[in-house]
This record gives sequence, C-alpha cells and structure tokens, in this order.
Amino acid sequence: MESQEKGQTETKIVKAASIVAVATFLSRILGFLRDMAFAAVFGATMTADAFYVAFRIPNLLRELLAEGSMSAAFIPVFTEYHTQKTHDETRAFVRSVFTILCLGIVLIVGGGILFAPQIVSLIAPGFLKHPDQFQLATALTRIMFPFLLFISFAALTMGILNSTNHFGPPAISSALFNVAMILFILFPFVGAEPVFSAAMGVVVGGVIEWVIQIPAVRKEGFSLSFRWPIVPFHPGVKKMAILLLPVTLSLSVTQINILVSTLVASKLAEGTVTFLYYGMRLIHFPLGIFGVALATALLPTLSAHAAHNDLDRLRQGFSFGLRLIFFITLPAMVGLICLRVPIVHLLFERGAFSSLATQGVAQAILYYTVGLWAFAGVRVIVPVFYALQDTKTPVSVAIFAMFLNIVLVFTLSIPLQHRGLALATSLSAICNFLILVFLLRKKIGRIDAKRILYSHIKVVLASLCMVPLVVWIAHLSIWNGPGQMITKFLYLTGAILFSCILYFFAQTLLKSEELQFMKGLIKNRLASAKR
Repeated sequence: MESQEKGQTETKIVKAASIVAVATFLSRILGFLRDMAFAAVFGATMTADAFYVAFRIPNLLRELLAEGSMSAAFIPVFTEYHTQKTHDETRAFVRSVFTILCLGIVLIVGGGILFAPQIVSLIAPGFLKHPDQFQLATALTRIMFPFLLFISFAALTMGILNSTNHFGPPAISSALFNVAMILFILFPFVGAEPVFSAAMGVVVGGVIEWVIQIPAVRKEGFSLSFRWPIVPFHPGVKKMAILLLPVTLSLSVTQINILVSTLVASKLAEGTVTFLYYGMRLIHFPLGIFGVALATALLPTLSAHAAHNDLDRLRQGFSFGLRLIFFITLPAMVGLICLRVPIVHLLFERGAFSSLATQGVAQAILYYTVGLWAFAGVRVIVPVFYALQDTKTPVSVAIFAMFLNIVLVFTLSIPLQHRGLALATSLSAICNFLILVFLLRKKIGRIDAKRILYSHIKVVLASLCMVPLVVWIAHLSIWNGPGQMITKFLYLTGAILFSCILYFFAQTLLKSEELQFMKGLIKNRLASAKR
C-alpha cells in the first residue's frame, strides 16, 4: 500500500510538471524569439539598458506581490478550503481575495506612475549622468507599470487553476505574452518609437495572460467579482495575510538582491544591465522549464499532504522532486557552461548586437551557471515549508542570504565587473539552499538523504560523459565569424542532441531510478493512448 501511494504521489507530480514544462518550453522558445528580435533592433545599448531597467520595476513587483507571494500564500489556504469546506465558502474566499488584490494593486500602480522618476533614480542612479537615458527609462516605466495590475489578476487565476489540477491554461498564457511582445517589437505602433511600442506590448501581453485563463476559472465555478462589504475581512483572507507577510518579506529579499545588482550595474560600463539580463534569461531556460514547472506542481500536492497531516508522503514528494530536478538541471548546467558562447552567438549576434556583447553575455552565463543547481533546489525545497504553512524559516534564511549577496556584490563588482554581480547571486543562492536543507531535516526528520545522494552521484558521472563532445563543438572556428547560420544551428542542435543521448545512455548503465520512472510513465501514457 505504501509503495502504491508513493507511486501515485510521484506520478501526480510528474504528470502535472510535464504539462507545465511543455507549455513553459513553448513560452521560453517564444521568449528567446522575443529577445532575439529586441537584441537585433536595440543591441546592448543605452536604449536597451533603459528598457530593461524600466521593465525590471513592475516585473520585480510582479514576482513580489503577484506570482510569488500569491502562489505561496493563496494556494495552501485555497486548497484547505477546497478540500475541507463547501464550494460556496471557497467562492466567497476567492471573491474576497480578488477585491483586496484589486484595490491594493491599483494604488501601487498609481503610485508607480506618479513617482516613476524617483523610482528610476533609486534603482539606477548611474542613469542620472545621462539625462536622455534617465528620461527614457522614466517614460518607459510609466507605460509598463499597469502590467502589474493584469499580471496580478493572472496570478490569482493561476493559483485557482493549479490548485484544482488545471495546469495547462496558466502555463500557456505566458507564451501568449511573448507573442504579443514579439508583434509589438517587429511591428511598432503607428507613430510610436520602437522602444515605446515594445513597452506597450508588455501591457497588452499582461492583459492576454489574464484573460486567457478566465474561461477555465469559470468552468470550475469561480468568478472574479467584488465582495462587499470588504470589512470585516474574510477569515480565509486573514489566514492568507498571516502567511503573506513573511512570504512577501522572503520574496522582497530576492528583489532587493536584484535591485542592488541593477544599482551597481547602472554605474558600470554601457551594456552591463543588458549582459546580466540576457545571461539570466538563458539561465532561466532550464530553470523555468523544469524548476518552476516542478515547483508549480509540487506546491498543491504537498499542500494536500500537509492538510491531511501525511508527513510520509510529504517527504516522498520532496525527495522525488529534488532528485528529479537535479537529474535534469545538472546536465543543463554542464551544457550551458561549455556551450555558452555558441548559444549566445547563434541567438543574439546580429544587427546591433556585436561580438563584444556576445562575450559579455557569455561571461555572465558562466558565473550564473555556477549556482544553477542551487536556484533549482530552492524552487523545490521552499514549497515544502510553504505547504507546512511555515513561511518564517525561508524568510530568515533568505534575509541572511540577502546580506551575504550585498557584501559579495560590492566586493566582487570591482575586480570582476558584471561577472562579479552574477557570481555574487550564485554564491548567495548556494548558501540559501544548503541552510534550508539543514533546517528542513531538523523540521521533518529524515529526508531520504542516502537515496538523494546516490542519485546525485549518478547524475554527476553521467553529466561528465557529455563534456568532451560539447567542449569540442564550442572551440570550432565557425563561432568566430558572421554568417553560416544554418551550419551553426546544425552544429549546436547536434551537440545538444548527442549530449542528451550520451547522458541518458550513461544513466541507463548506472540504472538511474529517475530514468526508469520516466520510462515507465511514458510507456503507461502510450499504452493508455492506444486503448
């Protein structure tokens, strides 16, 4: 019985994660097409730096107030209502959350538009030396701030759908956001500067990301409508607020880290902000597809186990999630380190994006990739604390990691420039993950450490088998000049494909438990499809 329940937990997590991963993969591909279009038009220039600073402001607030805190605080409470209370009580809770969210975000958006100059000067003081760049960043900030309102609504609908095991619509919505941005970049608004058209695309993409989820939410019997009177607050909202405060504080630590990096980057050489942006975008490709997908699938499942006080299945879910995320992200880490220059060259080096910009982004990737395994690990371990409705522990650890990051940023940025900023982010993430593992072990007892360690050893050995091939491809002379894009594409895709084959072949020889599980799952899905 225990083995059967364990298999059901793992199958449920992988099934949900696979849906999110496929949709996220599509979104990331479209995201790269968006970045390619933007890089070709604007390069790594002052205009690009101004856009990415302006976009970072509502984007940081989105991660802080919407997607991050909403998922972490809303899903456990919603799951509790959905599984233990009536549908009417759950609907009242959803309407109450929507009302408070709407009123709060409208005030924040209004303040952001009004105080845009002060915000830009705070996070990018280096722009003050270049008045044209400062004014551009301010104008772009005002255009893009309403994005926060619509993406907050989208985060709420995503929380409802993920909690009711509908992962497709929320995951595909981000792909449509990228489509909107691509269209606004390549086909600027009549009479608008291209960079302003790109900013308008951000807002339109946010609207689409929310609207596309509404039919699925209504199908589940929920409506996003106001609940009057607001006071007294709904009991579920009060419970959510208790969770929300430390979660928001925890996420604000991450955003402070990013703001500090942006502040320092704005004072470094032209293009530094853009180097870091594209470097992190490429790191987020495997992290977004697999890390975010697995974390998205884990939280509702772990919350359900926690609601029923089933710690054994909670441990199983965590152990499986951590083994699976390292099974996927470590070979991706090796590939990114070895193929960083060919990848950036093929994706971005055209138009206004020079070979020097390629080297700058590639250097950022190298130092970000050092911490990729820790970024992914944090995505898996933090939902365990949230599922247990313990948000204080991740906050405390994140605050410590924040101070460490700030010290490292100012220490490493002088000798290493933008590379030091990326390395500081990686080292603080590694520290964050290791401390959380130690504290989780104290909180829930055993965490299946021996099994996790054996799995990681196999992953490292299999990943090393990829190195000779990808190093050889990366050092070919073809990457030193322009043109031959089809040949370069074939070389790079061939290297990635054969590296994957080598990795999975090595894992087969090592009798990887995760690989066997995935093979079994695929066979069962194929067998079901034939029936």
